[in-house]
Amino acid sequence: MARDSTARCPGSPGRNAWMVAAVIIVAAQGVVAQKVRVEEELEAYPTESVDLRCEFVDGGSLTKLTQVSWIWEPVDGQRDNIAVYHPTYGQSFPNVAFKDRVIFLQNNLRIPSIRIKDLRMSDAGRYTCEYATYPSGNEQGTTTLIMLAKPKNSAKAVTVQAGSKSVMVAHCEAADGKPAATIKWLASVGGNHSTTSTNGPDGTVTVRSEYRLVPTAEDNGREVTCLVDQKTQDRPWTEVLKLSVEYPPTVTIDGYDHNWYVGRSDAVLFCHATANPEPTTITWTTASGSLPDTVVVEQNKLTVRKVDDAVNTTFTCEVKNKHGASRKTLTTFVIEKREPVQEQQTGALVGGVLGTLIFIGIVIGIVFLIRKYQQDTEGPPKHKPPPPVKAGSSTEMLNKPSEPPTATETVPLSPGEVYYEPTGGEPVTMLDEEATDALNGGAPPVLNKDGSDGHHGNDSSNHGPSSGNIPRGESFVSTPMYV
Repeated sequence: MARDSTARCPGSPGRNAWMVAAVIIVAAQGVVAQKVRVEEELEAYPTESVDLRCEFVDGGSLTKLTQVSWIWEPVDGQRDNIAVYHPTYGQSFPNVAFKDRVIFLQNNLRIPSIRIKDLRMSDAGRYTCEYATYPSGNEQGTTTLIMLAKPKNSAKAVTVQAGSKSVMVAHCEAADGKPAATIKWLASVGGNHSTTSTNGPDGTVTVRSEYRLVPTAEDNGREVTCLVDQKTQDRPWTEVLKLSVEYPPTVTIDGYDHNWYVGRSDAVLFCHATANPEPTTITWTTASGSLPDTVVVEQNKLTVRKVDDAVNTTFTCEVKNKHGASRKTLTTFVIEKREPVQEQQTGALVGGVLGTLIFIGIVIGIVFLIRKYQQDTEGPPKHKPPPPVKAGSSTEMLNKPSEPPTATETVPLSPGEVYYEPTGGEPVTMLDEEATDALNGGAPPVLNKDGSDGHHGNDSSNHGPSSGNIPRGESFVSTPMYV
């Protein structure tokens, strides 16, 4: 009873020992799984070679290696020995499908790597490197070989006839690829596509896509693009296709200028047709059946050598191809006199108007440039006004009591600049009298021999010219003075 109660008790020493033993067993299984070292997955292409590596990494002194075998599993449940190595009996290759294509890279029981040459798509599957050991039994490691195949891509437009039902106009195929490819379409025409896949016996897949639409004559020559994307390709494979839609002819007649006057020579009509395939025959007739004697036909060109009443009729052009025939009629009228060519008169009028507009535009441009040039060349005055001369000498200015100045002092002219002052007879002002003092350098007036200062009364006849006779231009000029 005590033993049972201990087994049921979560914290008992017996249960702890059981848990430790379970952990040791799991750990031991993990260690065993690591004894055989292989690559987990490999990819290869047909006709190439692949090396399947295997190594026994932890044997210990007690582990005895008996032999090693490579087992191929193409599908679940099927196991075939393809290579065996025994240290005493040597190498063996029991599978006929791999005979002469499998070799051991070296005679070493601990490194029994093999090479498979001339690979086939059917070689895909799991390859197990399995050791027979003593005393632990068999040890193994498995490598999955994935076979890849580049698809064989192709695309083609299908020639169809214009109609009212949806039909296949192009198809695209990625054949024998692994893994399966993806097909897309780029198109400016309205349509849709459908895709199907077919598995091959060797594991490859063929993907086929069809592009369908209701074809019209306008769809002929338009482009659709097929894009194939697959793992083995560096970039999507593309193919541009031009649609081929066949339709019966569409006919037009031109060249008639409504000016077929009597006596005119070499009047011409042209019959134009669009068709796919190209027209096989072009036939000109008139309402009466046969053509007048003055008419000559060369392929699609009808020429009237000389206009007369015989060509005052209805012309018919009929064009045929393998899908049918189409015709177009045109009635011509013969007039007595030649009509003015309206097109030439209209052209001359339009040319005159355009020439006038161009001339006006040039004139406006020239006027604009002249005005802009004048605005750019006009600027501020190049000379500053002359500075007024201060009354009195510098000594008098120093001795004068502080009072507002009687004249505004301005910046003198810079070197090289010249100021011109008119010298016409202007009224004498007080400024002129003060300027007379300034001519003496600011010194007291000069006395005459009789002791007068030259300013007694208004009698100026005995003392030289008065200040009123001094030109105004001279009144603003003083001799240099040093203080």
